[in-house]
Amino acid sequence: MRILLLGGNGQVGRELRRTLPALGEVTVATRNGADADAAADFDAPPALQALVQRLAPDVVVNAAAYTAVDRAESEPEAASRVNAEAPAALARACAVTGALLLHYSTDYVFDGGSARPYREDDPTAPLGVYGASKWAGEEAIRAGGARHAILRTAWVYAAHGRNFLRTMLQLAAEREELRVVADQVGAPTPAAWIAEATAHILRRGVPASGTWHLAAAGETSWHGFAQAIMAEALAAGLLARCPRVLPITSADYPTPARRPAYSVLDTAKLRAEFGLALPDWRDGLRATVRELAQAR
Repeated sequence: MRILLLGGNGQVGRELRRTLPALGEVTVATRNGADADAAADFDAPPALQALVQRLAPDVVVNAAAYTAVDRAESEPEAASRVNAEAPAALARACAVTGALLLHYSTDYVFDGGSARPYREDDPTAPLGVYGASKWAGEEAIRAGGARHAILRTAWVYAAHGRNFLRTMLQLAAEREELRVVADQVGAPTPAAWIAEATAHILRRGVPASGTWHLAAAGETSWHGFAQAIMAEALAAGLLARCPRVLPITSADYPTPARRPAYSVLDTAKLRAEFGLALPDWRDGLRATVRELAQAR
């Protein structure tokens, strides 16, 4: 299997560098080509189409995205270029070459008004520019004519990169008290698990184009996640003491972008069609904190 990995220096991309080589030959592309085999500038979608057609891979894995949720509110054109126009170009190229396009999307395509975990066919209603741009990317891929697998995931973090886990650990070392939003609920999902699941899906084969939800089991709030981070980090020796973690409302911490109050994803379709079930989010946190502790 010849695989083109786009976004190879992001949270998920770095983990995919670990899991994809077992499947075949992997060409890694990053924005400027640094620490990679090729450059793939998502601000220039036509160049992406040319890259795919030149390399003619069997599979294109798109792990690149504009993920600055709040900044997207003031940079809608940039978010749209990366999250919608670039995937559209990739889909057109894959339709020409016959490659499978595997693309990641987000729980933020939903508005958070559900009383149960979201299924793949539930109506979408993004609350902000980021979610809207990711939904537009999904729709562009579906209309592009390529064989595709769209994997929606949620609350992604890793032992590397910029994410909630690493931010909380940094703040915990600096402050006696943290105030964290408690009225937004989701499922924190390690990038490592997403990469492992991706390799499993590609190994099994994608029988028909579709959309699947890929997220850790269980649910928690950002406040609950922060509390668990402190407990695990203390146990692993990453923190000498735990700060107080106080619950606040979204109204207490206003941000440019609105976020869904409830964005848990139902993963039953993934289990049924690929025999794949991710463990509980607490297990993922424990493994990721352990990785951080071992790297010290």
